[in-house]
Amino acid sequence: MATSEAILQVLSGAVPRLFYSEPCSNNSNSRLSLKHRVSRRQKKGSQLMQRVDFSRSSRNCMRVYALDGLHGFSHGNALNVRLESGSCKCQHAGSVDAVTAEDEHGGRSSNSWNSQKVEAAQQMNNENGSVASMEKLASTRTINSTPNRVSADSTDDEAWNLLRESLVYYCGNPIGTIAANDPTDTSILNYDQVFIRDFIPSGIAFLLKGEYDIVRNFILYTLQLQSWEKTMDCYSPGQGLMPASFKVRTVPLDGDDSAYEEVLDPDFGEAAIGRVAPVDSGLWWIILLRAYGKCSGDLSVQERVDVQTGIKMILKLCLADGFDMFPTLLVTDGSCMIDRRMGIHGHPLEIQALFYSALLCAREMLAPEESADLMRALNNRLIALSFHIREYYWTDMSKINEIYRYKTEEYSYDAVNKFNIYPDQIPPWLGEWMPNKGGYLIGNLQPAHMDFRFFSLGNLWSIVSSLATIDQSHAILDLIEAKWADLVADMPLKICYPALEGEEWRIITGSDPKNTPWSYHNGGSWPTLLWQLTVACIKMNRPWIAENAVKIAERRISRDKWPEYYDSKRARFIGKQAHLYQTWSISGYLVSKLLLANPDAAKILVNVEDVELANAFSCMLSANPRRNRVRKGPKQSFIV
Repeated sequence: MATSEAILQVLSGAVPRLFYSEPCSNNSNSRLSLKHRVSRRQKKGSQLMQRVDFSRSSRNCMRVYALDGLHGFSHGNALNVRLESGSCKCQHAGSVDAVTAEDEHGGRSSNSWNSQKVEAAQQMNNENGSVASMEKLASTRTINSTPNRVSADSTDDEAWNLLRESLVYYCGNPIGTIAANDPTDTSILNYDQVFIRDFIPSGIAFLLKGEYDIVRNFILYTLQLQSWEKTMDCYSPGQGLMPASFKVRTVPLDGDDSAYEEVLDPDFGEAAIGRVAPVDSGLWWIILLRAYGKCSGDLSVQERVDVQTGIKMILKLCLADGFDMFPTLLVTDGSCMIDRRMGIHGHPLEIQALFYSALLCAREMLAPEESADLMRALNNRLIALSFHIREYYWTDMSKINEIYRYKTEEYSYDAVNKFNIYPDQIPPWLGEWMPNKGGYLIGNLQPAHMDFRFFSLGNLWSIVSSLATIDQSHAILDLIEAKWADLVADMPLKICYPALEGEEWRIITGSDPKNTPWSYHNGGSWPTLLWQLTVACIKMNRPWIAENAVKIAERRISRDKWPEYYDSKRARFIGKQAHLYQTWSISGYLVSKLLLANPDAAKILVNVEDVELANAFSCMLSANPRRNRVRKGPKQSFIV
């Protein structure tokens, strides 16, 4: 198509989308590419469902071209493109009509398209070169949706401005937020990438603000990054694994200096520090998917064939049989928010709480008529997991006294000390620190090992997901209030307590210089944990706890330039290696403010305890030889 004809079609609205794509030849620069697999299925009106499948081995990818002679047109700072004639051979990666019929949330609005036509006309008159702008984009990867930034009149306004400035675009669509956006930081490492776990509070903030498109795009694009195919290469991700993060890269096409392609480059842990694959990414993805449906009312996304398949793949990966005999997930160090060696290998509480929540969310969204076997396995796991965590992870003064008098080397099915825990494992600090009123779920449990550290995220999400009982949930909040000076202090919230020190720190962390005592993951304070605290407090009708924590954060978090974490026992220092303008510190604060202003909105994240699960749990308690009381319940046996 002639260039002038392309311009006329853009201005007249004849071209329906800003970006066109076509399959490209094998290219060694491509890190990720499209691979189509069409599955036909009769579902609600005989719609043709097309599954867009990503593979690390295939090489058909989205092409984005520079506009010949006219220096392109842009969406914000998005890639300049050249419109090509002919039909689009590759479906638009994130569009609804690529997989199912368009619904009320699909596609761009007419206002957005009209504004793009105006931007196109203005940009076409610009005589500056487009290649330089592409190179600049490739290095920053952030798109400022508000070019002339509004001056912040308050901390909230500043936070929203910063959050929007952290948006990342792919093929013209906002698909996430980068981890940190400090323009003065020269050692950005992978903080210019979109992390799945980091985007969760950003996504929730946009949902609560009524801006659903970015969350929808994030869900669909990250689904395409999921590992769908098994390989024999031991360095390839397992089937169903979600990446820890991804980056939008702009790379030149071979043999054409004016043509560029935009690719999504996922990291499944092969480039991460420690080379550990993420366990929590897929679990957070399921939780956000449910929140999107509940908040927007758009259930078409979770009903799509590819989304249903993605949920099943994550669950099958988590529910796979292995040598482990516990209902909890067995994972390595560094597989969650604490992504470095911190002695949490085994069955860390954070993963178990997210796992339980994801199972409940998936059960709501899966089509039961097509997932009977999976639903059965899911329900059995929920019952066993809830019993295991509530019974064996819980500690308070009563439980500490019980452990202190444990007998060891018990061999029988009726053993009280099932995991052969030696009383000497009770750390000296615990007896002094544990309040008379209150308790918490310990960080980890394995044979002959109990990690008595208090981990905030695991305990808070156990409340949110109803993994903890109502009494346990109140006791956790009682402990937070009683130990406010230790867990909140001058900046909420301690990621764990206490920190590892001395020889213990050297052995467990490998002398990690970033995880020194009371820093980073080792007892550092993380403002992003505010939003989980807020959801937990709202669920238990104790919002004043979160309100007090938010007030403390407001005193200095903006002045300190929204750091990633704080150091020292009272969080007096900005983290020595903390990145500033950390996106999930910003979004965590915003989510807390939005939820406190509208507590009913927390329902999109909360899991209400299932009556059948509660009855099954009571049945298992009554069969436990440690319990003398008898409870009525269904006569059904469960293996724990």
